Amino acid sequence: MDSTPMNWEALDDLVIDFAKSENLIEDSFSSPSPLSSPSPSSSVSSSSYQSRLIIRQIRRCLEAGDIDSAIDLLRTHAPFVLDDHRLLFRLQKQKFIELLRSGTEEARDSAIECIRTALAPCALDAYPEAYEEFKHVLLAFIYDKDDQSSPVANEWSERRRFDIAGLMSSVLRAHLHAYDPVFSMTLRYLISVHKGFCYRQGVSSPISNLTERLLLEERDPPAVPQESLYEAPPFDEVDIQALAHAVELTRQGAVDSLRFAKGDLFQAFQNELCRMKLDVSMLDELVREYCVYRGIVDSGLASPSGMQNSSGPLKVNQQETGYCSSRTCSLEVDHGTGKHSDGETSMSSAQTDGSPENNVGMNNIKGTDAELRYSCESSSNCDDCSTSGSHQSGVLKVLQRNRTYVTGERSKRKRWRGRQDDQDYVSGVPSHGCSKLDFNSTAACINMSREQQGIEKSSLLDLNSRDDKYEILLGMKELASRGMASEVVEEVNSLDPHFFVQNPILLFQLKQVEFLKLVSSGDHSNALKVACSHLGPLAANDPSLLKPLKETLLALLRPNEDAIGKGLPLHALATSLQVAIGRRFGIEEPQLMKMMRAMLHTHNEWFKLQMCKDRFENLLRIDSLKEVNTPMLSACSMSKSNADSCTQASYQVTVSSTTRLSEDGGSPTQVSSRDVICDENAILKVMEFLALPRADAIHLLAQYNGNAETVIQQIFA
Repeated sequence: MDSTPMNWEALDDLVIDFAKSENLIEDSFSSPSPLSSPSPSSSVSSSSYQSRLIIRQIRRCLEAGDIDSAIDLLRTHAPFVLDDHRLLFRLQKQKFIELLRSGTEEARDSAIECIRTALAPCALDAYPEAYEEFKHVLLAFIYDKDDQSSPVANEWSERRRFDIAGLMSSVLRAHLHAYDPVFSMTLRYLISVHKGFCYRQGVSSPISNLTERLLLEERDPPAVPQESLYEAPPFDEVDIQALAHAVELTRQGAVDSLRFAKGDLFQAFQNELCRMKLDVSMLDELVREYCVYRGIVDSGLASPSGMQNSSGPLKVNQQETGYCSSRTCSLEVDHGTGKHSDGETSMSSAQTDGSPENNVGMNNIKGTDAELRYSCESSSNCDDCSTSGSHQSGVLKVLQRNRTYVTGERSKRKRWRGRQDDQDYVSGVPSHGCSKLDFNSTAACINMSREQQGIEKSSLLDLNSRDDKYEILLGMKELASRGMASEVVEEVNSLDPHFFVQNPILLFQLKQVEFLKLVSSGDHSNALKVACSHLGPLAANDPSLLKPLKETLLALLRPNEDAIGKGLPLHALATSLQVAIGRRFGIEEPQLMKMMRAMLHTHNEWFKLQMCKDRFENLLRIDSLKEVNTPMLSACSMSKSNADSCTQASYQVTVSSTTRLSEDGGSPTQVSSRDVICDENAILKVMEFLALPRADAIHLLAQYNGNAETVIQQIFA
């Protein structure tokens, strides 16, 4: 798939907000907080954070069958749930089953007492079907829990635990406004759109190995609206269809969701997104890897103080540690199935006791994974690298200067804390044994040759220290983001004189910055020297650079304006430089960056097919991820990628797929006699009656001159 330009600074903000909201990071130099409570400095949105912890705790109790503990927590933190007899009946019914499940005479007596004092009275006014359900569940007295052919086999199923746990989570999230951080919801939505686009267009996803493991197929049950809301006024069909197609609901499901949210479309949307299950452990892993790469958190391998790996040090397959790239050195573990993606390493989830010690050990493994991805070379490969004295001297000088460049930035880095407040929380699909899961894993680092990675021998590979490589990477990124282009070129040439030969566009962009800085300072003479010595020859070798060269030279016509301040995306250039130099080190960009590129591209393409604007992209800050300045600096790279943003069509009038909007967003330009402008009401009518996606409805209307009645008649004829 084509890449789509991204605002990496906006992604940094989303990731940092996620890490802070989940209390995953803390200041590097702050004293460690107790495991049982978050430190004040990391308690951003503490009310929502504490509510999410309470919901997870209630969920764990229900999944473990400890109904009494769950009810006690609800009575303390959310008594309104127990006031709803529909929910209380479900809890008491499950408590009855769990008492019988224990199999003792004492528990059987307690089950009878539960029926008399709690379950039967609650069944009388819970909901119309409750009394029939009450009589049915009494059959559990005479049918064994292992009898799969019994009429109450479903009542005995441990699956019921997870259903009621998911239902309670949905209710509590909405009432306590304890929604997941925005980034978590954004990922759910983008992955869902990405999967839908790939399926409908019949294309393979380049990130399916990540998306399939990160977003699980199962969802929590929807929260049931109160009976008083069943007679709510009809909702706008636009809202119903928007919600139904955004989160893959039936029309009735969308209506029920809007009823529960009392007609608030965006609240209903958040409720539905949070029903989708993410593998939290994998998400934390991806976020930490990204934070290390971007210099947001410290890259040290040391575990947070106070945390000991009870399982001993992380074991690495010694036969496979020759050369590791970021692609192959990660813990490729499916947390849902416990299987290594390549079938080489397995993670046991059947031998779990859920103790804090074991979970701390797992946290250490997860924390170390992001670093394993960047341990790109072992000592066995050092003899392949150039070790000439001149190169080594140049590398050491660059390293020393880069340490100076990033001194201030390094002091701002955070320390990765991990989910210390919630160590025994395990996400994923329901499994027997409930929440008590023990993760025993072995990390395997797959050997991959330099030829496979396309990494040439150069002085860049003379550095054997991972930390040294990171200091240089982050130093270069910092220099580029400050617009210190000439210094960047000098440093890179000191490391590898051949780097810009293989990356001429990066050199062109850096020289653009240098040219514009000189113009801004009034030094037109040296600016022209840069243009003649570098920009001109580079454009002569690559015709695609001629247009950005001309646009760059226009800065000479605006001597009184700040040319460097005209929205040049220096951070985008800094990221491109970091990725390119990182690859020369053998350090691939984080998987999260690859995912976001691919998903934003499919999001663009999907809404081009829908021929409307995404109503939820502002809520999820997707629009900010796409807000990339595209002036002369990036014009050369933009010409080689699909940089078109989502069509800004009116929501009330949509142009059919054979119609092209004018560039200024004005009236549509007719390109053939078959072009039709489809009325929004006609689109909605076809979508509703035929249960079709928006794009298919528009295509059908285009065939019948936009007449919805004709389309419906033809389909049912």
